[in-house]
Amino acid sequence: MDWDIVNEAIPAIFAALPVTIALVSVSLFFGFFLAVTVALCRLSPYAALNKPAYVFVYIFRSTPLLIQMFLIYYGSGQFRDELDAIGLWQFFKDPWFCAILSLTLNTGAYTSEIIRGGIQSVAIGLIEAGKACGMSTVQLFRRITFPLAMRQALPGYGNEVILMVKSTSLASTITIMDMTGVYKEIASDHFSPFEPIIVAGSFYLILNYIVTLAISRAEKKFAIHAH
Repeated sequence: MDWDIVNEAIPAIFAALPVTIALVSVSLFFGFFLAVTVALCRLSPYAALNKPAYVFVYIFRSTPLLIQMFLIYYGSGQFRDELDAIGLWQFFKDPWFCAILSLTLNTGAYTSEIIRGGIQSVAIGLIEAGKACGMSTVQLFRRITFPLAMRQALPGYGNEVILMVKSTSLASTITIMDMTGVYKEIASDHFSPFEPIIVAGSFYLILNYIVTLAISRAEKKFAIHAH
């Protein structure tokens, strides 16, 4: 163990922590709204809604995130003229946009299935009770179905958040200097991958520990309100 490399790696990788947190936060934010939309489409009786949603979920759950990221970042260059013509090339040439887009689509697909399962777990009796009270479809969803569905989905969604924290490390493959990107740079400079990867792994471990505590606290809070 070369402690000089460790002492150099700790502040350098810590400085890249906000990049990793930003990737996670923004992707989860947009991915959650995408997931709710896709989950509702999957539950729709109309084929025009549920079939495309099924295909979307199947594709993004059945292919590696790294390939999805490469296709969006490198593959979009094959359509530069077309994207430029409609004003989108300025986004697709940016690695940040491509990383956020690929992470958002990926977590949206996984989270949609978690939310769909939560919605299907809501007791039909509660929904009938809401209808008997005169609630509209929107009111039923906002006041009964969605809150109860999220309570059921929270443990699964917590696992998805943890997976997303780890998945952001793939953004380094498209030039983003997150914690993994900085680790690679330090390892390359010193021809010694061991010390910086231990430091980077420790930061990921701490970050996911904080996420685990937050999810656990949220589960306990929901459990209290359930009684």
